[in-house]
Amino acid sequence: MSATACSLYQVGYLNFKRFRVLSHQTDPTNPIQARKIFRDQIVVGKSNFVDCASLIHSLSYKRAPHIAYELLQEIKSERFLPNNSTLSAMMLCYANNGLITEAQAVWEEILHSSFVPSIPVIAELFDAYGKMGRYDEVSSILDQLSFRNFEFLPKVYSLAISCFGEGGQLELMEATLKKLASRGFLVDSATGNAVIQYYCIFGSLDEVESIYRRLKGSRHLIEEEAIRAMALLYIKEKKFYRLGEFLRNVGLARKNVGNLLWNLLLLSYAGNFKMKTLQREFLRMVEAGFHPDLTTFNIRALAFSRMALFWDLHLTLEHMNRDKVVPDLVTYGCVVDVYLDKRLGRNLDFALNKMSVDDSPVLFTDPLVFEVFGKGDFHSSSEAFMEFTKHKKWSYRKLIAVYLRKHYRSHQIFWNY
Repeated sequence: MSATACSLYQVGYLNFKRFRVLSHQTDPTNPIQARKIFRDQIVVGKSNFVDCASLIHSLSYKRAPHIAYELLQEIKSERFLPNNSTLSAMMLCYANNGLITEAQAVWEEILHSSFVPSIPVIAELFDAYGKMGRYDEVSSILDQLSFRNFEFLPKVYSLAISCFGEGGQLELMEATLKKLASRGFLVDSATGNAVIQYYCIFGSLDEVESIYRRLKGSRHLIEEEAIRAMALLYIKEKKFYRLGEFLRNVGLARKNVGNLLWNLLLLSYAGNFKMKTLQREFLRMVEAGFHPDLTTFNIRALAFSRMALFWDLHLTLEHMNRDKVVPDLVTYGCVVDVYLDKRLGRNLDFALNKMSVDDSPVLFTDPLVFEVFGKGDFHSSSEAFMEFTKHKKWSYRKLIAVYLRKHYRSHQIFWNY
């Protein structure tokens, strides 16, 4: 460290003039505690700089920023200087405890020293400001770093975009994206996909589709989480046709996301109960070299169950057995619900005899399926049974027996009235 840098600290950070407000709030016992910590826990090497970042992190976790402040005062009084890690930890201690002014002061000292803030520190600082809704501070830090042309500047832009997006600040996020482009930086795939997810939460469907077109225009692939976010938005707005168009645009031949695209396409038809198209697209999926999984079969089973298409439902169960796809709670619910809804409970064993009813209940169906169909009565009741009697070892047979007793009892009460 040069003499110039040392003098900067001596006349800048170490006189702590900016922390007078904090010093007025200090408890009289804090200096004593800080002195004890300094003597017992800080090891001073040959360098004039002291690293007590871990201690300050611990004090921050204990909500004791004033003791951390007094610790730095003690270091100063002993004619030592805090290093980069210590300053960064102090800044985060202030920020995480809501002391914005003090955090800003330490940030200024870091910028005006020879130290360079690290990406993890900036990320945590943005996170702290975001939780407090201080997005103006995030913008200010971004502008300050932009003037210094650090090599990691594109990463800082991405962190700011994530901070704004998580807080629903779509206008600030768009402005940051424009600044990023104006400096000649490219939006990477991870950031582009994150932007889509933020718009899915806080924006409109038209805005999301526009962002997707921009991502595709930059030759980045939309990844699984962003696909799921868009699919959920289409489903919530009942735009099943547009969902199908989106999936075809993404490319049904993509295999790096497994069966997700095909399953969502089948779900778009099942949601509108377009049974012939559902069957046709299922065959196309198989012809394209994709192997139907549990979610694939359950999408069809749910559609058949709701439409009371018994024959198609039985064929689906046989197909699952032939492909060695193990049914889950949703599959059993499709069978139980349709038989009871049509008052065919006496024939329920006909279907259940072909299934492993002594297996322990599992649930592996993609949750997006429930956004379209909801949960059947057997499914919901079974989850409630298992939730309230966690100690009991359940099987499908036991769940069905309990559910049938509940079902028949409710019907008897109804007819008694």
